[in-house]
Amino acid sequence: MNGSASGVGDNEGDGRHVRGRGDTTVAWVESPLQMLCVIEAHHAGLLGAHTTVVPRARLAALRITRNELNRLDLPPGLRLAEPSDGTPRPGRTWVVGDAFSGRVQLALLTSVFTGRPRRVVLVDDGLATIRLLELLTNRKPLLRARAERGLLRSFLGAAAGIRLRGVPFTATDRLTVFTALPVPAPLAEAVRRAGPSLVGHDFAWLRSQPAALPPRERTIVLGTSLVRNGLIHRDHYLRWLEGFNEPVAYYPHRREDPRDLSRVRRIAGVTIYDAGVPAEMTLRDLGPDQRVLSLPSTAVTSLRVLLAARGVSVEAVDVPDTWWTASAGPSLRSHLQLFSEVSS
Repeated sequence: MNGSASGVGDNEGDGRHVRGRGDTTVAWVESPLQMLCVIEAHHAGLLGAHTTVVPRARLAALRITRNELNRLDLPPGLRLAEPSDGTPRPGRTWVVGDAFSGRVQLALLTSVFTGRPRRVVLVDDGLATIRLLELLTNRKPLLRARAERGLLRSFLGAAAGIRLRGVPFTATDRLTVFTALPVPAPLAEAVRRAGPSLVGHDFAWLRSQPAALPPRERTIVLGTSLVRNGLIHRDHYLRWLEGFNEPVAYYPHRREDPRDLSRVRRIAGVTIYDAGVPAEMTLRDLGPDQRVLSLPSTAVTSLRVLLAARGVSVEAVDVPDTWWTASAGPSLRSHLQLFSEVSS
């Protein structure tokens, strides 16, 4: 699947001026996981010889992750460009992670008039990947599960879905979804019938990289954004953390409220490890005598893929009914709990 390229682009600093030359691939990333998965896709030979990764500007987690990744042995032909305030101009191949992003959808819409990209590769950005596949195969507008369905967002979501479904489905020019998530078999078959290519991976590049020493604690708890998003009650979650009768290593979610973290920091026996990079990077060297616990989170699935060979238990914690707030309707609860199902 390797392609060729005449160069890695002509930008010096501002990602807005990245331009694909020949078969150069341009990737636009808006989260640390997206950045990591672009590297995995390049390493797997999915993107061609040269890939320029442009992070969205003004996001601390992306800046920290980029710095950490630059310390590792990046695959040949891949370059992490400077952050950009604007979506870069796609090359012949364009890689994105969040097809629900307004910026991405607007770029897809305007690309109808430029003829680029000819090929789109979607990489993981959480369980939203599964929802995206469902919407694409059901020919519905690309809207987030909790999105306000205003006229503009509905139009952009519908246009983006049409544009993605309209990417030529040929041997070399097609919509490709590159994912570490175990896609349910019926959905995977529906995707393939619709035309896109579905490619799985197990973080082969990341597993080949040296890792820092893992935490000493036997139990590692991954933080959650469900509290800040108003989906579960804060006090129920904090009482759960207080109930461990052993030392706990706590890795915050990048969107956790600092005020909540202050309360977690005061819980006896809980130590916060605020690395600021994806859990897949910081926890990849855990041992078989350790375990990871998490409420519904993409990291449950990706860490199971990453740590399976090391014998590490990664457990998805079912959310009791009493934890949910009125903002978490039945369909959203079911969607979030899918983490437990597709990861098992």
